Amino acid sequence: MRISLLFQLIFLAVACAGCSMMSAPDNLDLRLARPSARGVYLVTLQPPPESVGVNRLHSWQLRIAAPDGSAVANASVRFDGGMPQHHHGFPTSPRVSADAGSGAYRIDGVKFSMGGWWEIKLAIDSSLGSDTVTFNTVLSDGGLLLPKASLQ
Repeated sequence: MRISLLFQLIFLAVACAGCSMMSAPDNLDLRLARPSARGVYLVTLQPPPESVGVNRLHSWQLRIAAPDGSAVANASVRFDGGMPQHHHGFPTSPRVSADAGSGAYRIDGVKFSMGGWWEIKLAIDSSLGSDTVTFNTVLSDGGLLLPKASLQ
């Protein structure tokens, strides 16, 4: 019985160590501004000004525009995502607030349960149509690894 327990503990330790050793792909696109999958929207994601760490709730800003740059008001936005390498979602259920007509939205309740590569997936519906956009973020010991926003 003791040997079995010892093997289980060793297996668990090795499995956990393997998970923490996973690193994000080298060519991961970390842009914070990008067109949606079908080009219906231009979407910009802005992390909170304070440091983002593990197991802390925070809010992000979101701007949604049409391809011509005009603000998209009254869109319905659904949040999803998680860690692709670990096959799990966020530990919370973030909510996207409605805008006041300016194309600016707020995502409340975002929480990272561990460091590593996270995807933030947004499904957007408005009078322009339905589309999706995915943002890659990497949380390290020093916080988020993020480039300057661009639409390249």
